[in-house]
Amino acid sequence: MDANLHSPQRQLIELRMEHADLDAMIDGAAGAPQVDEFTLRRLKKRRLALRDLIERLERQLSPDDLA
Repeated sequence: MDANLHSPQRQLIELRMEHADLDAMIDGAAGAPQVDEFTLRRLKKRRLALRDLIERLERQLSPDDLA
């Protein structure tokens, strides 16, 4: 059971959840006057990094058809 907690599929699910949470935070904060630009940029940067991690993990999990 412990192996499933750290499996690549589980990591992918957790990364997607975090990415979705950041999407919601960014969408909600975009028009809010109390959120400063620095915080918004930091959230967007983290979201992009998560997207890159998700894409890299998806490539590792799915075999290439070209090979």
